[in-house]
Amino acid sequence: MLHIDQLQVELDAEAGVVRAIDGLKLSIERGETFALVGESGCGKSMTALALMRLLPESGEVTAGDIRIGRGSDRIDVLDLPEAQMRAVRGGRMGMIFQEPSTSLNPVMKVGQQIVEAIETHTPLRDGAARAKAIEWLRRVGIPEPERRIDDYPFRMSGGQKQRVMIAIALAAEPDFLIADEPTTALDVTIQAQILDLLKDLQREHRMGLLLITHDLAVVSGMAHRVALMYAGQIIEVAPAAEFFATPRHPYARALLRALPGSSHRGAPLEAIAGTVPPLTQRFDGCRFAPRCSQVMPHCASTLPELTEVTARHQVRCLLHAPGGAAIAADRPRVEVLVPAAAASRAAPRAVDEAGPLLDVQDLRVRFPIRGGLLQRTQGHFDAVGGVSFQVGHGETLALVGESGCGKTTTGKAIVQLLGRLAAIEGRALLDGRNLFEMGARELLAARRQVQIIFQDPYASLNPRMRVAEILDEGLAALQPDLTAADRRARVQRLTDQVGLRRDALDRYPHEFSGGQRQRIAIARALAVEPRLIVCDEPTSALDVSVQAQILNLLRELQGELGVSFLFITHNIGVVEYIADRVAVMRAGRIEEQGACAEILGHPATAYTRSLLAAVPRL
Repeated sequence: MLHIDQLQVELDAEAGVVRAIDGLKLSIERGETFALVGESGCGKSMTALALMRLLPESGEVTAGDIRIGRGSDRIDVLDLPEAQMRAVRGGRMGMIFQEPSTSLNPVMKVGQQIVEAIETHTPLRDGAARAKAIEWLRRVGIPEPERRIDDYPFRMSGGQKQRVMIAIALAAEPDFLIADEPTTALDVTIQAQILDLLKDLQREHRMGLLLITHDLAVVSGMAHRVALMYAGQIIEVAPAAEFFATPRHPYARALLRALPGSSHRGAPLEAIAGTVPPLTQRFDGCRFAPRCSQVMPHCASTLPELTEVTARHQVRCLLHAPGGAAIAADRPRVEVLVPAAAASRAAPRAVDEAGPLLDVQDLRVRFPIRGGLLQRTQGHFDAVGGVSFQVGHGETLALVGESGCGKTTTGKAIVQLLGRLAAIEGRALLDGRNLFEMGARELLAARRQVQIIFQDPYASLNPRMRVAEILDEGLAALQPDLTAADRRARVQRLTDQVGLRRDALDRYPHEFSGGQRQRIAIARALAVEPRLIVCDEPTSALDVSVQAQILNLLRELQGELGVSFLFITHNIGVVEYIADRVAVMRAGRIEEQGACAEILGHPATAYTRSLLAAVPRL
């Protein structure tokens, strides 16, 4: 169905030529799901953009072939003129993009965008195309599709926008689909629906699927084969069952050990130290060697090739080259993981004797529903309908629930970021003082104590500011007593803490992958050392190894500083690992709340049981 041979993609950057993809070779059969996994910045999304010929202006394919189909039906993608490529793009080959906020047209209704795809690539027109768009919205789990089809993207939650993106990609029923993090912003129940939908379409149309994701549990349940990517190269490829049962590359084994869950609770995750190396450099040896736990002397000077260890299992590692295992056996194991000393840090505390840090009482948030030519208010929508909970000093409360249930609205209401459109009732007491009754000066002081990590890092970072300016801005505004040198030192320390290289400080947000942008957003929230952080899906855009680094960092900060977290997430594995208590939210109300082990081990409501049943497991 799809054949890629020795693909090489280069980007022209200020630091030099970035070889984002170096000698990529893979093939995908009709009806097969092929998963591409790896750390943020390793080249997964760039591979997808190269296949669709949607590389940025600074990028170009410098070598290799991309072919779709067989025999007389075969198309050489790189040789097509743009006019013919438009028919292929969306018709024969669809793509679900990683960031729906930047992929959807903000001035077009979502229905118009789906209809556009249907009318471009199918014979349906007008009313028939609109009916098909409504059907697709219903299939991807959008409630009230007849009404929501006329909404603009900004009226939808992050998960709902992702579902619209999926509807657009599937509306023309392509032969081959590239899914770049298709379920990142989705809760577990909708994720299960979408994955089942993709499986059904595969069975109906024998559709080939390239699944790019960092969720290894999803990969284990969806993929036929798995390729692990690192620094622009594939370093291991195998059938999915064999990959998870017997991973061969040290990087693959480290990734599986970094997965959060209840079994690791109370101890640091085995996060891999360091970051993906800059791809502007020339590599004389193994690209993973500086971070490898089994590095050998000749790893730094010998380029490893993909070696076949079984009939369909290949590994790019000198350990599996002829004689490699014998050499490794004579060498002591070298641990290059985050040190286990972090385990001795103070554990998160329960609610302090002096009372909770944050006490939310009967919080209600109402938005106006406008319509007509003059956009008059025709009614109101209760996004949050009477929510009460507490977050103790040094405690983590996880707020879980389906997309659109009001989790993000609750978090934004607490930090006063909903603006004048929303009517807020109830109380949010921070150390006994109501945040909703504070004046401008009091609220500015309170922002030193309460910060937020947004769900969409691209939309929350100023595209015209370098990373150093983004991190320095909050420090200058909220801690004016710090000197420029102090702020600069703290900014550099923050980049180290969240796993970014120092050279990232001089770059702009668009130069980073989605996961790297999320790390920048986390660093910005941590900059002023707040007492409470509202974490709105802080790890949803992160790969497994970086997620482990961030979770370890949050635990360490909680132990050292007693910082509290309101952790909004749909990742139950993260909840099992980091949360002290859990509140389950549905349709603007809290269904049940209590200790983490109690809620996840013995849920009292059918809704919570359905959420837990939909969680993918390895």
